[in-house]
Amino acid sequence: MAVVAMASGASLAAAQALCRCSEVPLFAKAAFGFSARRLCIVPRQKFPALTTPISTLHASLSTAVEDIEDGSYRDTEDVPTPKVIIDLDSDPEATVVEITFGDRLGALLDTMNALKNLGLNVVKANVFLDSSGKHNTFAITKANTGRKVDDPELLEEIRLTIINNLLQYHPESSAQLAMGAAFGVTPPKQEIDVDIATHISIADDGPNRSLLYVETADHPGLLVDLVKVITDINVSVESGEFDTEGLLAKAKFHVNYRGKSLIKPLQQVVANSLRYFLRRPTTEEASF
Repeated sequence: MAVVAMASGASLAAAQALCRCSEVPLFAKAAFGFSARRLCIVPRQKFPALTTPISTLHASLSTAVEDIEDGSYRDTEDVPTPKVIIDLDSDPEATVVEITFGDRLGALLDTMNALKNLGLNVVKANVFLDSSGKHNTFAITKANTGRKVDDPELLEEIRLTIINNLLQYHPESSAQLAMGAAFGVTPPKQEIDVDIATHISIADDGPNRSLLYVETADHPGLLVDLVKVITDINVSVESGEFDTEGLLAKAKFHVNYRGKSLIKPLQQVVANSLRYFLRRPTTEEASF
């Protein structure tokens, strides 16, 4: 499989199409350091497959192939768990993205091209190995400002673009990802019980902010949904980390209320609001 040149703006248009599906325009305050912005809830339902058209094959990049042995993906019983981490904490100047899929990933030049099509610059790339596999990391900034990405909607577009590329070049990952049900060739063999999978905790992280941890079943638009629920309670989201790990999503947000850590009653309000939203039956979501 050769690295392909992505049509300019195709990935952005595909991701934005998610927010146009049954979109509910909403406005939230101070999400990831931004003032009022327009957010939308993406209902948990079947979406049309995200596909990026192949425009040109580049033979000159044959050494940077998204390598799949013998021209087809490796269909084994031991398919690793795909992981996509979006980290706003570790680098003050850039948003760090980490992608892991055992030892199966190549140079990911196609993924870097897709990120550039979102109006981003990859300012640094790194690869390291450990017992869990090969980790590809990118430090990305906005091309027009040179600053790190902290807009929830753009962060979700980045996440969906990376997962779409992973599903396209490694179809065997489809059954390992919640997104495989909507965009992949093979849906996951098991369904996650949201009530069982959802865990929420909040603790003080100094006098001026709290650390909110959310683990739940993944679905398209989840990052935007979480930030919207939090900011609807006038709680500000400073920064955080959002991990996609197989069928689950794990988020850590640094939050504050008027520059202070959340008091216990407000912590309970935030936790209850998130639980209510995440555990709503799909029939209610379809009413949007």
